[in-house]
Amino acid sequence: MNRQGRQLTATLMVGLMVLASAMSSSAQTGGQGIQPQTGLPSSQMPGELKKVDFEQRLNTTLPLDLAFRDETGATVKLGDYFKRRPVVLTFVYYTCTMLCTQVLTGVTSSLIALDETVGRDFEVVAVSFDPRDTPMAAAAKKAAHVDRYGRAGSAAGFHFLTGDESSIRTLTDAVGFKYQWDEATQQYAHASGFVVATPDGRLSRYFYGIEYAPRDLKFALIESSAGRVGSIVDQVLLYCYHYDPKSGSYSFVAMRAIRLGGAFTLLALAGFVVVALRRDERVRH
Repeated sequence: MNRQGRQLTATLMVGLMVLASAMSSSAQTGGQGIQPQTGLPSSQMPGELKKVDFEQRLNTTLPLDLAFRDETGATVKLGDYFKRRPVVLTFVYYTCTMLCTQVLTGVTSSLIALDETVGRDFEVVAVSFDPRDTPMAAAAKKAAHVDRYGRAGSAAGFHFLTGDESSIRTLTDAVGFKYQWDEATQQYAHASGFVVATPDGRLSRYFYGIEYAPRDLKFALIESSAGRVGSIVDQVLLYCYHYDPKSGSYSFVAMRAIRLGGAFTLLALAGFVVVALRRDERVRH
């Protein structure tokens, strides 16, 4: 290898060390996962709130044979929305004007930011946990969020269901979603968030709160679809992140990123060396 080739090789090696150092420093300062918020001790909570929870039951298989009614009033089974694509599953009730509305708005806002499309890459299923809700109320909610989503042909991927007390309780118990009717306010006390399930109906990821990072949702869909959702670049990026069940988010993993960056750099270096050797060979000839 000539002098110029040796100098470029040395420069690349120095660059690799700088890259590793920078990524490690960044991970220590900015790669922390979101920590779960702490609330009041259980002894200080109102009585109804003590019965409210969203307990993670990862890898649990959903009862797909449960019967519900869709927004048209037709009888359907939960399993009708599985088998082909991952499912974003949320629990709300359609007469709620506060927290449930915020949850659905947060989900739809995250979906808008994704390149993937509802109905083509995954399904969205909202289930009312109020047995008094009607298909008419479900249809109104669906129309509002399909309109907000704003992508042609996506309506077939949004499903707003109602059901009887037995089906609702069986499903919410399986997911770990616990709620309670508050007689004083004439409203339900409930947690906020949603889950992502695999095409075969296993609970894959939990999301909490009312705002959800599109990046985290994309990663969850990639994992839940066994890689069928997302691009090659998305798959590579996912390697550098790890799902944290405590926070319901993905945190940056420094060592994975360093290994990945090192692997790409070594490949680039190897390619450069091969090109340089061939060029030297041609010069000698």
